[in-house]
This record gives sequence, structure tokens and C-alpha cells, in this order.
Amino acid sequence: MRPGLLWCCLVLSLAAGCKSRYPPLNPAPGLPPPVRLDFKPPVDRLLTESVRATQTLQREGQPEVRDEAAFTTETRFTPSDGGWRVAQAVRTPRQVHDGQDVPSLSGAVLERFTLRMQLAADGTFVKLVGPEAAQEALRQVAPEGTGLPEVERFFTPEALETRTRREWEAKYAGLLQRNLVEGQRTWAVDFVAVDGEERAYLLERTVEGTRPTTFGDAVVLSLKCLDALPAKAPAELRAAWTEAGSPELAKGVTCEGEQVVAWGRFIPVRRLLKVKAVGKGGTLTLTTESQAEMLQEEGP
Repeated sequence: MRPGLLWCCLVLSLAAGCKSRYPPLNPAPGLPPPVRLDFKPPVDRLLTESVRATQTLQREGQPEVRDEAAFTTETRFTPSDGGWRVAQAVRTPRQVHDGQDVPSLSGAVLERFTLRMQLAADGTFVKLVGPEAAQEALRQVAPEGTGLPEVERFFTPEALETRTRREWEAKYAGLLQRNLVEGQRTWAVDFVAVDGEERAYLLERTVEGTRPTTFGDAVVLSLKCLDALPAKAPAELRAAWTEAGSPELAKGVTCEGEQVVAWGRFIPVRRLLKVKAVGKGGTLTLTTESQAEMLQEEGP
């Protein structure tokens, strides 16, 4: 992956919900009461999040190559068409390659357009709104034909739509509009780019309990990867894989992390995920972290 493309993968992963295809579960005797994670985002209030990612590539006998990206996002949820309109902008982007700040074409594009999504009332991804704005932003910073081909392909409406939908569902599929109990597992299909190709893996989330945060009580989930369907995979796991198009799963992908989501009012408090994959070009490690920093106070 070129250093500049790290921006693209990161910002869309932030904008990324769920489908309410799973029935609520009743807690077993003796377990803590379930937490209902409904999709109730803050209405017309600006949510500020910090994002940081580090990507390293280790080739045998060579120095490690390290890329970092950091920026701030501002997100607003507004009622629209019986559901929600989500608008997200990128602020103060910074790109670092092997310890040196470098210019980023992708970062310049992301600063110049607002990503807009239409969601259903329950948080289901519906569509992107006005995705052509990304191409217009690209033309502002790089006339047609002068930019990196990978960046140009990334910002096409079709590519944005596919990636945004996939990353939104990878973060929240099977979680929203559902009762969650300690020890419960949910799954989603996610992807990582290795040797220039996207590789699919299963992301398994286990409910660890709840935690008080500055944004209210939150559900805490531990994260890990599966690189194959278990022999006796639960029906819910098979359904998640099938609905994602039954992609071939990459062998040797491992990950660990934690996701924290406020449940009284939907706020993605924090998410940390470290993914490691081995390819022909070496061992790739991608660590991403997002953190809610501030929610705009209610107006008069």
C-alpha cells in the first residue's frame, strides 16, 4: 500500500453500522442483565474523534518500513428520510513516512470534501450521498491524469460506495438493535490490503461487559481474527460470511483489539485494532485507533 492510501482506508473505516438481522437473545440464569445497543445517535451535535494509524512492513534482512497517519474527524447525525444523514469531515491531517512528514495527495482530497451517508432508522447502511464530490476534490488538488492511479480509482463513486458500506458493517454488524450479554460473540467480515490485494478475514467480537465513560455507560468488546470458518461454525457466523459474499479467507491473518460503544446514546467511544498478515512482500502490521474526544453541547 502506498503511504498516501493509508488515509483513505482510515477515514472510511471511521464513517463506518449494521443490519438488524439477528434476533435478541435472552440472558442465561445467573448472567448480568443484557444491554440493549439501539441506534440512537446524538441529533445535530458535532462529534469530534481523533484517529491514528501505524503501518509497518518487515522484509527479511531489511529495515522495517513505517508509515503513520493522524487526523481528526467531525461527524454529525441528522434525521433524514425516516432515517439518518451522516456527514463527516477530516481536519488537520498528518502523514509520516519513516519518521519524516510527507505530503499526502489523499489527505489533501479528504480535507476538501465531506463524506455523506444515508442510514436507515436502525443504523443500516443505505447509500452514499453525492459521492461525486470526492472526484471534484481530487481535481482541485491534482488535474485529471496527474495524480496517482490508485488514488484516482479509490475516489470513484463505485469504490467509495463499496468500501464505505463494507467498513460500516465490519464495525457494527450484529451489534445494533440487539440485546447483548457478557460472553456473547458476534462476527463480521473485514479486509486488509497485503501485497496490493485485499484479503478477507472474520472479525470476532466478544462482549466483555460494560464500562463507564465520559460519554455514558458503554459496551466493551474484545476483538480477534479468524482466518477460516470453524468446522462447527455457528449459524450466525456462517450468515455473516455469506451475506458478505462468501469471500475466500486469507490464511495467517491475526489480530487483537478492543471496541467500546456507548449504549444509552450511540457514540463510538474507542476502537483499537492491530492486524498482522504475512505476504510475499513481508509481514504487514496495521494498527488503527480512534477515540471520541468531544461531543458538542446542546444549544439553547
